[in-house]
Amino acid sequence: MADGRNRNDIKIGQEVEIVQKQDQRTGDLTAGFVKKILTKSSFHPHGIKVMLETGEVGRVKDVLEEH
Repeated sequence: MADGRNRNDIKIGQEVEIVQKQDQRTGDLTAGFVKKILTKSSFHPHGIKVMLETGEVGRVKDVLEEH
């Protein structure tokens, strides 16, 4: 399973779990579908930053659904 640190593993419309900025301390994950990929680089050690269809922004921790 992809861990969300490589931009190539993440596609628009894919189901992922993200950690939002305010949840970084607790590690609470938010599940949703990717609306926009915000990180420009191909790799980020803390996870690629995305916006979910709900408007929430965070770094991808798990890719739930493979396309």
